[in-house]
Amino acid sequence: TNSAAALAYLALSLQTSLIHGFTTAARQNQDFHLFSSTAEDTTSSDGRTTDGPKKQKAVVIGAGWGGLSAAYALSADPNYEVTVVDAAPRVGGLVRDGFRSMTGERKAEAGQHGFWDQYYNIFKLLKDDLDIFDTALTDYAEQGQYSPDGLEAVWAVYRDQTQLPTGLAQAVYTKFMNLPITDRLTAFPLVLAFSEFDDSPESWEKFDKVSFRDLCVKLGVSKRCFEEAFEPMILTGLFAPGAECSAAAALGMAYFFVLSNQKAFDVRWCKGNIGEQIFDPWVNRMKSQENPVIFQSSTRVTGFSLSEEGSTISSIKCAVDGDKEISLEADHVVFAVGAAALNAIVRNSPELSRFAEYRRFANLRGTSVLATRIFLDREIKTPYSANACWGFDQGVGMTYFNVKDLHGENFSDDAPGSVLEVDYYHADTLLVMSEDDIAKKVKQDLNTILGVECAAAKVVDAAIVKLPNAVNWYFPGSYADMPDSESQALSNVYFAGDLVRTRHGSWSQEKAYVTGIEASNCIRGKSLSEGVIPLAKDEPHVALGRTAVSQFRTLLGAGEKNRAPSLVDFLL
Repeated sequence: TNSAAALAYLALSLQTSLIHGFTTAARQNQDFHLFSSTAEDTTSSDGRTTDGPKKQKAVVIGAGWGGLSAAYALSADPNYEVTVVDAAPRVGGLVRDGFRSMTGERKAEAGQHGFWDQYYNIFKLLKDDLDIFDTALTDYAEQGQYSPDGLEAVWAVYRDQTQLPTGLAQAVYTKFMNLPITDRLTAFPLVLAFSEFDDSPESWEKFDKVSFRDLCVKLGVSKRCFEEAFEPMILTGLFAPGAECSAAAALGMAYFFVLSNQKAFDVRWCKGNIGEQIFDPWVNRMKSQENPVIFQSSTRVTGFSLSEEGSTISSIKCAVDGDKEISLEADHVVFAVGAAALNAIVRNSPELSRFAEYRRFANLRGTSVLATRIFLDREIKTPYSANACWGFDQGVGMTYFNVKDLHGENFSDDAPGSVLEVDYYHADTLLVMSEDDIAKKVKQDLNTILGVECAAAKVVDAAIVKLPNAVNWYFPGSYADMPDSESQALSNVYFAGDLVRTRHGSWSQEKAYVTGIEASNCIRGKSLSEGVIPLAKDEPHVALGRTAVSQFRTLLGAGEKNRAPSLVDFLL
């Protein structure tokens, strides 16, 4: 019962960090790229300049969390000259800011950005390196969940409650308004899936075969429980319906964001536009440090050249500002882009598509996000500053935020009244609408949630940010086509981002940041986990359950666990 309630609670847990954190994935059709550098000069005592040892040229393609993390970690080593290249004019990948409202008078960005309790590595960056933790992030607060019928659930600040075992804590402290306990009880068999899924490559391969919806149906989860609890979770966390999302992805993400410990879902939000509050200080630090990082924006990859033996990338053809063509050399290359961008790069590169490893990236794809912001003529009350929503559009996830409440003293726009952000996921059916029609729809949805006070307010401006195929789509079977940290076909190519296969166990922005460090470690010949803060160990009752399942499967497999059938094998 406790686990079932905790799982139902995920409907809000995985809302947008847009990325991830949505996610953090790079935008589609960004064929980012690279750089060149020169030999390091040294000056003798008599003033003559002589050539010193050459630095190795490391180029990071993509300027989101993964790319910036890789550049930051690698530039700590003075033996590398690091350049970050991105097709966009501003860093940040998908989660950057720099958008404007329809009148051009006010700022907008690609969603609001949450930082959950287990973002240990990002928190270290913000606290220890940049010293902006308290100014850049909000404090913790309760959050709401809404349907067209009204408030459905309230999520507590779990760290403020008496400590209980994970699962029990979420069940006790989460306030469910309408979903009957009898329906929540039907989710209990999912405990078996969580006990077997241990984030190993073997469990990923097993559970990635089946969709999360099929897993729930075959385990007896009720229709109402799935539609009101799990489907909203998938739509706002994995950005696609449960029938089109991998069960492995759903289980891994749910455990990280909610079930790993009582405080896992406690979230801080970016207190202002993320570019101004986090990326600008971070980039400025990298530009001004002893071994500065070079940033080359508005640069699009148009082709690659391979070494004579065909085992490395030797140079990259780029277009700067859309027309100026350059050729850039590199000793090491990090692809820090998302699914749609990797797909596009392979489709447009005969050099890369000759390798089976890269051809499989053509199977990867993204799903769409619509980020909106409306500016009202008066202030209206919102019970909670951050909220997940469901039931407004078939197959579309939704969140809404009170931007002024979240941004506090960092809010800088001239706005006479409330500023409300509404973001939609798996939003292809909405992207085809005109901006005016989208703004009207956003207002209607908010009227449904907030009632007559909102209905009486008028929209004085709106921002509409359309992001087609922008976030990673973890569809069943996609795990086999995801990149590892190191390329097998090209020995100087590495990968970073929340699409990369890793054993760290994190998701969204934290995963992208961690894989950036891992890519740097691969280049430098270090241990993959060096400099990475690991997640906490499973709580005793969780570890006991996983050990019991593992031992039982080992017994069934005559001493070899992987030879034994899994839960998925029985269901299929």
